[in-house]
Amino acid sequence: MSVVPSASFICRPKPSTNQREPAPAQLYHHNYTSATVPMEAVLAKMAVEERDEIRQRDGYQKIFQSCEQARKDGYEWLWVDTCGIDKRSSAELSEAINSMYRWYENSRLCYAHLHDVAGPRFSTASDDERYPTSSGWPEWFSRGWTLQELIAPSNVQFFNRNWKSIGDKMTLAPTLHHITGIPEHILMDGLRGNRPCVAQIMSWAANRKTTRVEDKAYSLMSLLDVHMPMTYGEGKKAFHRL
Repeated sequence: MSVVPSASFICRPKPSTNQREPAPAQLYHHNYTSATVPMEAVLAKMAVEERDEIRQRDGYQKIFQSCEQARKDGYEWLWVDTCGIDKRSSAELSEAINSMYRWYENSRLCYAHLHDVAGPRFSTASDDERYPTSSGWPEWFSRGWTLQELIAPSNVQFFNRNWKSIGDKMTLAPTLHHITGIPEHILMDGLRGNRPCVAQIMSWAANRKTTRVEDKAYSLMSLLDVHMPMTYGEGKKAFHRL
């Protein structure tokens, strides 16, 4: 697991301790570096045109803006999904997937950046013309992995494409229930001592999509309180194992 210092915009592994759980911090809803390397120092070695082009990429801006927001909110560290896991290591990837729900649950605050929302609020009605590939709602709500990102944290802050606040999970609970079908009490309190039946959890994920076929199953493991090894390449068999 790697975390990002918000002030210095450096990506580095979290110092090793005897405590395996990450300390409470921001989580942002998997580039990797094995040493402490300031991102700007790396960019400084590139040609000006290439450097400027990289700074405009969505992935770079996502990390930069989340660091800026964490700094404004008074947090020193945050975990960003695009630079928090070494996917080259099957052991680290497996541990991360099995631990991710706990990371979200233990976080002080989670940022959800909705790149396809331009205004200051969610629409209260589905819009198939604006969101033709995600059931009429912003893409974030159609992704498999974001289901646990919505349920596990006690505090989720939503931002539009320009990083302007849309609101938080508590105040938006009625709208989020309308969009996702997740009961408001689950949105407010999570699954601790309040776990619904398997069929209901499956219904929340029914129309969600993942890039990898296996992730359709893996993204549900923590929600179903299941732990199992990851075997990418097994295809739909992952769901049968689940």
